[in-house]
Amino acid sequence: MNLVFVYNAKSGVFNTLNDIAHKLFSQSKHQCDLCNLTHGYFHAREEWMTFLNGLDANIEFLHHDEYGDKYESKESHLTQELPAIFVKEQGRLKLWIDKNNISKMSSTDELMETIRAAVLRRQAGVENVDNFLSMPA
Repeated sequence: MNLVFVYNAKSGVFNTLNDIAHKLFSQSKHQCDLCNLTHGYFHAREEWMTFLNGLDANIEFLHHDEYGDKYESKESHLTQELPAIFVKEQGRLKLWIDKNNISKMSSTDELMETIRAAVLRRQAGVENVDNFLSMPA
């Protein structure tokens, strides 16, 4: 299984420092709910990295500008609100978890359980992986 995590943040050192400053000094919520779930102030959460290392999947992480350069120009139907998580099959992306579902998650644990359940369903041969959120657990 190939997963592509796309953050609603720009790549680059300056943008990373700007995001850190925003998290540290701003009272408003960071613009990327996926960032909020997976990262602390300075780096990815330890439990998130441990989870990913144990996941039976190939994983790619992209910022929104990298995603645009790599996929949107080739597949115009992929204009997608971010953050989002995709399944990559035969070089094409299928939306797996959209911005709305990510924004409803309240913890890293909830995100990990959602991904874990979906991966297990897929390994068990359940069809329509991109519709997994409507399936009973």
